[in-house]
Amino acid sequence: MFDHHVVFVLDEQRYALRLSVVERVVHAVYITPLAKAPSIVLGIVSLQGRIVPVVDVRQRFRLPARDAKLSDQIIFAHAKRRLIALWVDKVTGVIECDEADVTHAATILPTIDYVQGVIQLNDGLILLQDLDAFLSLDEEKSMDDALEEGQAV
Repeated sequence: MFDHHVVFVLDEQRYALRLSVVERVVHAVYITPLAKAPSIVLGIVSLQGRIVPVVDVRQRFRLPARDAKLSDQIIFAHAKRRLIALWVDKVTGVIECDEADVTHAATILPTIDYVQGVIQLNDGLILLQDLDAFLSLDEEKSMDDALEEGQAV
């Protein structure tokens, strides 16, 4: 069975999300800081009137921080409990791959966080992300509290 994935890059490493969870990709925009949000949340943006938290994917994957660039992009995607925005270096496109080309994370390292599996292509590996695991329950609660208080600074 074939599945489609949106591929994005952070520090030259390729990652992917299932296309079915991605709502849209946009160029970098100003992010409004949100007081009392967990450190993983860069702030909030508006997507057609909806307030969406922006997740610092670099921090989540323990990559070195870097200044935002105009060429950066934001992926709006549906996690289990909410729409979130992921700040990424760039989106390279959509790929189609056979489910047989995906090695599930549990067979590689059962305790690996945020990764559903690895897509094996002729030109290298792509880490398939588990969007539902990006935010812990504590982070979600903290973010909900910050959003409810409406303390954008």
